[in-house]
Amino acid sequence: MFHEVVGSQPEWVVTAGLGVAAFVAVACVFVAGARLFPDPPNRSRRVSGEEKRRREIRTYLGAVDQPFVEDHSLDGLQVAFYFPDHDVAVTFDPRTYYRLQRTPTTAVLVEHELPGSHLGARLPFDVPALDGPVDDPTTAAFAVLGLPVGASLADVRAAYREKVKEVHPDHGGDRDEFRRVREAYTTAKEHAG
Repeated sequence: MFHEVVGSQPEWVVTAGLGVAAFVAVACVFVAGARLFPDPPNRSRRVSGEEKRRREIRTYLGAVDQPFVEDHSLDGLQVAFYFPDHDVAVTFDPRTYYRLQRTPTTAVLVEHELPGSHLGARLPFDVPALDGPVDDPTTAAFAVLGLPVGASLADVRAAYREKVKEVHPDHGGDRDEFRRVREAYTTAKEHAG
């Protein structure tokens, strides 16, 4: 019976059908392999200058306990950081800075080379000073967790757990604040006493 059906079809139809079947079979093997054996994360990924600067600014703002929104859209423009309590926008882009000059929002232009902890001097409102060197990300990380520099690893872990309970998005917290706490924990953990 099969021979009769196959024999009645033109040869190219049979060949095309076999090709499609082979393609589907190979695709299934690749999908199954990708799910069973996923690629390991790329740990050698280089961090760009802007990513590093953003992380430094996030850590600094967390250390001085200043609320902000990251990657905020303002008057049709994208700004890196926005302080809603003060209507101040921080941007790395000079065009955005000059366009914001025509709005009621105060714009602050930050070069990529500026250390994140030096942002406080450029802001048009008072920011509390940090104890210790302001450009030390370790000091800022411990401050985010509410600990003195050099606290024990057990204290760092305990402070992290308590802070996460407050800021975790699943518990009504802010995603950016949660990210700051995680980054601070990673840094503090490396420098715990």
